Amino acid sequence: MIDISEKRIELKSINLKIEEIREMMKILDLKKEIEDLLKIQSAEDFYKDLENSKNVNIKLKQKENKLNRYISLEETRDMCSFLLDLLEEDASEATEDEFNKEYKKLISNIEEVELDTLLKGKYDANSAIVTLHSGAGGTEAQDWVEMLYRMFIRYIEGRGFKEEETDIIPGDTAGIKSVTFKVVGENAYGYLKAEKGVHRLVRISPFDSKSRRHTSFASLEVIPEIENDEEIVIRPEDLKVDTYRSSGAGGQHVNKTESAIRITHLPTQIVVQCQNQRSQIQNREKAMKMLINKLAELKDRENEEKNRELKGNLKKIEWGSQIMSYVFCPYTMVKDLRTGYENRNIEDVMNGNIHEFIKAYLKENN
Repeated sequence: MIDISEKRIELKSINLKIEEIREMMKILDLKKEIEDLLKIQSAEDFYKDLENSKNVNIKLKQKENKLNRYISLEETRDMCSFLLDLLEEDASEATEDEFNKEYKKLISNIEEVELDTLLKGKYDANSAIVTLHSGAGGTEAQDWVEMLYRMFIRYIEGRGFKEEETDIIPGDTAGIKSVTFKVVGENAYGYLKAEKGVHRLVRISPFDSKSRRHTSFASLEVIPEIENDEEIVIRPEDLKVDTYRSSGAGGQHVNKTESAIRITHLPTQIVVQCQNQRSQIQNREKAMKMLINKLAELKDRENEEKNRELKGNLKKIEWGSQIMSYVFCPYTMVKDLRTGYENRNIEDVMNGNIHEFIKAYLKENN
């Protein structure tokens, strides 16, 4: 049986928290920004500049989603208050079940909105481009990359994001040497940047005939997808462009033509590559877009390193500075070495349940 007086006290506390969220989200300013964008969108010549109209539409959708999440909080809170009033008049089991359902939803939504308010970086709301690289260890490390890839895909699907594979290099006998994929969705970069760094695996290797314990490493790189950054200027003479045959499956066209593209930006030595499109032109276009994203992120990292808005407190991606440890043997545990957060249900984590790790990181670094 629900203690109605106790729940009313809890709802008062929750209401104060919602007011704090309202201030943090600057709801009045947000409504004004939406009004301004709607005026721009309603102009007769709005779609004459397709690039600008696309950016406006994306920005408007993001701001409307943000406002709707807040409005949903207020509506769920009001429903909980209404159901408590009903329970005082008629303490039926059905009303109690409905209250418990709405109350649980309210608590969960508050946690998610509070988490969104921590995403204050310039590109946090953007989609993300993710690259996994295998470390030393041959087949064992390449298998580890494939396991991580599966884990992140499960997480991405669970969050309602969309994944688009850009480039993949299969392992020599098993697994994946490296894979690059785009994660499309609001706040994808803000969340996934928390996983940037080196991930270490300890397990009994299925590839070792003597069943010995092995340690493997994989690095995860995350950059924001940037639709338009006029400050990034790339000179043709700063680029080294190589073509090669795609290494993945794809039929006769992939095997017989050098459609894959590798671009090296000479001043920074940043390398990007793409091989999953059907033509060399399409692969080059994708690779150039990735290069622009990497250069924009590099520029921001250099400009904002002091306040760490973009990178947070991430360690450098290098062997010996791993951020996550996954132990399958002699015990099972996944631990974030930065925050101390851990989960001993390793199967649950490998099935994509990593949001609690991301939440712990974002809370500690804000």
